[in-house]
Formats: sequence, structure tokens, C-alpha cells
Amino acid sequence: MEIIVKFFEKNGLIIAFLSVGIITYISGVFSDKLTRKKIPASAIAILIGLVLAYVGGIYTKGEKGLADIKIFSGFGMMGGSMLRDFAIVSTAMGASFVIMKRTGWVGALSLFLGIVLSFISGVIVGLFGGYTDAISLSTIGAGACTYIVGPVTGAAIGANSDVIALSIAAGVVKAIAVTIGTPFIAKYIGLNSPHTAMVFGGLMGTTSGVTAGLAATDPKLVPYGALTATFYTGLGCLFCPSVLFLLMKLIFG
Repeated sequence: MEIIVKFFEKNGLIIAFLSVGIITYISGVFSDKLTRKKIPASAIAILIGLVLAYVGGIYTKGEKGLADIKIFSGFGMMGGSMLRDFAIVSTAMGASFVIMKRTGWVGALSLFLGIVLSFISGVIVGLFGGYTDAISLSTIGAGACTYIVGPVTGAAIGANSDVIALSIAAGVVKAIAVTIGTPFIAKYIGLNSPHTAMVFGGLMGTTSGVTAGLAATDPKLVPYGALTATFYTGLGCLFCPSVLFLLMKLIFG
């Protein structure tokens, strides 16, 4: 048994892929037998993954969820930024430039509209949380865009570490909500084509949430949503600490 445990610990990444395969299979069975495929297997797998991450964090009292358990340490690499970004970039291989061109100005509009609406929602949450200064409100508003835009904006305008941490938390909550919610609302909002996927990615912005949510809805839509969501992050990093922050200073001083 000791030899087996050591083998598992030394081959963490293999165990991570094996575990994901098992979870995916179980999710497929649940989707087929219990929900008659009304809930996508990918959505069930994401929920199982979130529950396991929570349980792992409670069990180890660590910061990396299930990856803090030695046997499952490979999840730290598998779910890390390197493989995540590689997976996102590789989705571009499935995109059609002709289809992307058809989206036109609507895709660009969705980017600006998505950033502004997310920023305003974050500012409202910050006001309810008792923050009244422009720096804190701008940082939290930027965090509501994505958990990358938040700390970038906070560092640029001089926010304290507590507010930056809140902005990251806001972005993480948004990413999880988009990940889980996308498969359930897709049919109600007409999320069934590359065109709507690009608009959706521009409005939501969180690349990890959009790609995971679209993968659970229809894998063919992932490249299009990921494209505009990636632009959203870059645009947010430029827009939030400059134009939107200056507007906040005019309003709140």
C-alpha cells in the first residue's frame, strides 16, 4: 500500500487526468440516467469539481483545494495557468475568420457594454459594502469585470491590499457563476451560434468562466467566446484605471 501511495504521489499529473476522466464518465451517467440529458454532463462535472475543491480545502485547511492533498497534487499543475492558457489559445484552431467578421460592430459594442455594466455592478456592491472613495470603488468595480482587471487597476491607482483582495474575490465569484450558469441559460438567451457566442464572451468577459461554460453548452462555440472574452480582459486593463477611474473621481471626489 505504501508503494502504491508513493507511486500516486510521484505521478500527480497522471492521477489528475485519470480523476478527471472518472468524474467525466460519472457525470455522463448522471446526465443520461437522472436528468435525461437536460443538464449537460460538463455542467455536472464542473459542479462535482467545485465541491471536491471545497472539500479538499476544508480537509487540508490549505489554499489550493484538492491539490493540497499529496496524491492529488497534480491538479495544481493541471488547473494552473500554463495548461489553462494553452487550452484557451489552442481553441483558436477551431475558429472561422469569416464567421468572426460577420459579427462586426456588435462584437465590439458587446465588449464596451460588458465592461461598463460589470464595472457599475461592482461599484454598487462596493457602495453597499461601505466604500465611498473613488479608488476603492474603482478597484472593486474593475474586479467585477474579471479577477485580472481588478488587481491591475488597484495597483495602478494605489488601492490598498484589502480592496485588491476584494476585487479578486468579486472576479472569482463571477467566473464561477458564469461557468455554472451558462449551460442552464443558453437555450433561453439563444446561445447556439458563433455569433451569439462572441457577443456572450464580450458581455461576460471572464475568459475562464466563458470557456468552461461554453464547453459545457457546446464545445464548438468555445473559440468564439474565448476570443472576445480575451479582448475584454485587455480592454478592461486599459479602460478601468483610466477613463472609468477618472469618471469615478468626478462623481465621488
